[in-house]
Amino acid sequence: MRLTSIASGSSGNCIYIGTDNTHLLVDAGISCKRIVSGLSDLAIKPEEVEGILITHEHSDHIQGLGVLSRKYGIPIYATPGTARGILAYSGLGKFDESLVRPIQCGVDFTLGDITIDAFPIPHDANEPCAYVASCGEKRVAVATDIGVYDEEIVRHLSGLDALLLEANHDVKMLQVGSYPYYLKQRILGNRGHLSNENSGRLLSRILHDGFKGVLLGHLSKENNYERLAYETVKMEVTLGDCPYKGDDFPIAVAKRDQPSEIIFV
Repeated sequence: MRLTSIASGSSGNCIYIGTDNTHLLVDAGISCKRIVSGLSDLAIKPEEVEGILITHEHSDHIQGLGVLSRKYGIPIYATPGTARGILAYSGLGKFDESLVRPIQCGVDFTLGDITIDAFPIPHDANEPCAYVASCGEKRVAVATDIGVYDEEIVRHLSGLDALLLEANHDVKMLQVGSYPYYLKQRILGNRGHLSNENSGRLLSRILHDGFKGVLLGHLSKENNYERLAYETVKMEVTLGDCPYKGDDFPIAVAKRDQPSEIIFV
């Protein structure tokens, strides 16, 4: 399996998960042109994508979905609440609504040779979810837009080979930054976003000897920067209650506006 980010950040997200036979996208929050270019870098044509898994209906996760759907007719998978949000979002324009296929958290489904497990996450959207994708014994996941993690999230993310995990903000940068008070409270709340510190703490809960690597994603442009996220997550792992150090596993930061390195598992 392969896991990589075509783009990940507060301004737009699109993640690729695939095998030699099956190609999937998680979210389509950047332009169709950029998505097609990112797929081309992976030697994949958009017509070969079997499905787009949508985590939730916020614009930075779906704004490229309308054009992509109209041009290529790729099926869209989302929870019922997210599906309603997609269809109600006027910025997508008209597209074939039959492409939107509701899924249920806790009910696995298969696309090609990949089995997908959607599970609920706390975020201020209709019915947000994260995804674990598996092929044989290999398992990768995309988990962003998480206000706070709990034991169920830890359970779903345990035993992974690779993960794209949110490291949205540095708490101090957010607190002293220019955002209005209500927005700071939203981001810091239980239905907001994972800080760098909490991202590292969650990662330390799920690391194991067979873990191949993590991409840190969904970084805030205003309240974070790559080096800070990278060093903070590593420090939390090193100082955390786990047998590993931050240098024991490959950690990279997903790029905001270009494809990131590929994790092979």
